[in-house]
Amino acid sequence: MSRPDGRDHATASTVSITPLTGIPEVRDGDSLAEVVDAGLNASGLALEAGDIIVVSSKVASKSLGLVTHDPNKDRVVAAETEYVVAERALAGRVTRIVRSKAGPVMAAAGVDGSNTGEHGGWLLLPHDPDAVCERLRDELVRRHGVRLGVILSDTSGRPWRIGQVDFALGVHGVRATDDLRGGTDADGRRLEVTTRAVADEIASAADLAKGKVHGVPAAVVRGLGRFVPASADPSAPRGRDLVRAGPDDWFGYGRVEAVRAALGVEPGTPDAETVGIPPTSRSDSSRLDAVGRAVRVALHAVGSGTADVGPRSVTLGADTPYELGRLVARLEAALWSEWLHGSAGEPSADGRAVVVTVDAAPSRHPRP
Repeated sequence: MSRPDGRDHATASTVSITPLTGIPEVRDGDSLAEVVDAGLNASGLALEAGDIIVVSSKVASKSLGLVTHDPNKDRVVAAETEYVVAERALAGRVTRIVRSKAGPVMAAAGVDGSNTGEHGGWLLLPHDPDAVCERLRDELVRRHGVRLGVILSDTSGRPWRIGQVDFALGVHGVRATDDLRGGTDADGRRLEVTTRAVADEIASAADLAKGKVHGVPAAVVRGLGRFVPASADPSAPRGRDLVRAGPDDWFGYGRVEAVRAALGVEPGTPDAETVGIPPTSRSDSSRLDAVGRAVRVALHAVGSGTADVGPRSVTLGADTPYELGRLVARLEAALWSEWLHGSAGEPSADGRAVVVTVDAAPSRHPRP
């Protein structure tokens, strides 16, 4: 595969990933460079030019003292949230997918109570992960005198895929993306849209060596020196730049939240709590529950309207035929977000009441 800029992507290379074992429990105020050096010494590894050090965000949070003992996790998550993308009720509490102040869209803004050490509490993500990487990379370069890259990794789920993977929360000294547009593939066809998320691939690969349960918070990735420039380009994409936002974000809300937001019920607000947050699984909710939520969304912010709710039909009433029409349209949309379909019958003679029949929504797509 070739590029007009002269970089050759056809050359395969052997990549090795070495976990840094022997790192003691990290505490507030500890130097991350000292933490990495402790792992290097315990593992008998000397850094070489082009190495990439991948460090778990947890050790960065611990060293920076980013921990809170507030027992109310919802309040902690809210403080670390830019806006809510999706929310579901599970086991008596609400789980929210949010745009975190650290940058990525992830569950609970990355607030985590696992592997917090002897002091417990909730670990928070640094709000500027790239700056954490920059400071660590600069100190390691000063100490070891070789060209290096640093990635701060964290764990997140992905749209449309089951399970979690590690990704690059912060990046410095590593080309975060490999833009192949304008080059050709192995068959000589021009590449139009391919941009590899190199930093995410490295973070995910390193996690296979670090693991989640073995207390190994860092690893050295070797063999990818072509992605470690001699000097950092301040205009190059970094961790925060890998987050899609604004018009480039095709997935700004979940299915339910997109409909509700259009009807005036933003996720993460008291209005959303009032109308009811859907459960994580449809099997956790009866049809009557789902219809009730849809009706409350439909009636939200409407000047007048009544609803007699059943599991298979809803009788709507309004002061005028116009208001009734508005309610029917809103209810049909709200039902769709609950994987249900509403079909209005003939209105009453005065145009102020109608029965909406509720059925399972026809769809070519499997239900969650």
